[in-house]
Amino acid sequence: MERIYLDHAATTPMHPKVAEKIFEAMNMNFGNPSSIHSFGREARHLLDQARETLASSIGAKKNEIIFTSGGTEADNMALLGIAESYQTNGKHIITTQIEHHAVLHACQKLEKMGFEVTYLPVDETGKISIDDFKASLREDTILVSVMYGNNEVGTLQPIAEIGQLLEDHQAIFHTDAVQAYGIEDIDVNKSFIDLLAVSAHKINGPKGTGFLFARENIKLAPRSFGGDQERKRRAGTENVPSLVGFREAVLLSQAERAVKRAKFNQFKVTFINVLKQQDVEFSLNGSLDDSLPHVLNLSFPGTNVEAMLVNLDIAGIAVSSGSACTAGSVEPSHVLVAMFGENSERLINSIRFSFGFNTTEEQIVKAAHETAKIVMRLRK
Repeated sequence: MERIYLDHAATTPMHPKVAEKIFEAMNMNFGNPSSIHSFGREARHLLDQARETLASSIGAKKNEIIFTSGGTEADNMALLGIAESYQTNGKHIITTQIEHHAVLHACQKLEKMGFEVTYLPVDETGKISIDDFKASLREDTILVSVMYGNNEVGTLQPIAEIGQLLEDHQAIFHTDAVQAYGIEDIDVNKSFIDLLAVSAHKINGPKGTGFLFARENIKLAPRSFGGDQERKRRAGTENVPSLVGFREAVLLSQAERAVKRAKFNQFKVTFINVLKQQDVEFSLNGSLDDSLPHVLNLSFPGTNVEAMLVNLDIAGIAVSSGSACTAGSVEPSHVLVAMFGENSERLINSIRFSFGFNTTEEQIVKAAHETAKIVMRLRK
């Protein structure tokens, strides 16, 4: 039985070329980048190359890239580091109800430390209102954190518009771009972004690697202490092989971005058309037009998310939901709660399908037909 992986929003398979680069670096470049001898200089050169590539991919300067262990650390570093550095200017923070938990849990920690956090609501497509944002912005707001594209339903936020509104305000603008990076055309200068978080494993790179873009004039209190790595912003010997792999993943994603976007958008159309042909009742969570091309979140009335996930897995199809499924209980997706309310049936019947570089049209057709059969069976 062919296994079909449609959970690329959770993590992506490593690209073979990335794995080759990592293996080569592990074998040939074991030096500590902080050492002054030839082995160290070789490792430092590879780090410099990676930093330049990552910076140029978002229109940043290379000294504005801080290597991290992934998106969670980057988000935590941004929120906690800014709060500590700028609290004398105010203690108000704005974020949204649909952020990743790396942001939401950091905000909850800051609330316990005396900061006030405004959680912006979203409409039924998962988008915030600019009017709500304007109304929540205050003189003592020091940080705004709005994700670029949502990891569960794919909705894109009005990032450039928010950035423009903050251009003459003291608030620093952070965006979690973990799900959008590598698929959306991101320019931190055009969008007036001050801080941006990214993770390598979402773009066919290695797990445990990411970066935080921090504009050079930003004060950022460090979260770890030790050596002087990353210009004293993040102590610890750099993970050279993984960063070499990250660079290769970025180069590949840049070269293939336009093709992937067109392919993934077509996958959405194909999947939905098959469901319609099979007379399957479903609703779209989010938007087809203003969303990440690789994320498709669908609600199937009369079904149960746990039963759907198990049956799809038995059929060889790997997908996920916004719910944390445990034995006998389901914790509703906070994203779907924000979009549809606590009593919506969509909280218990929504499935996320997400695509990647090795997904084929044939796999999409097969997965859609299997989904249709399972829905029909469960609804009987």
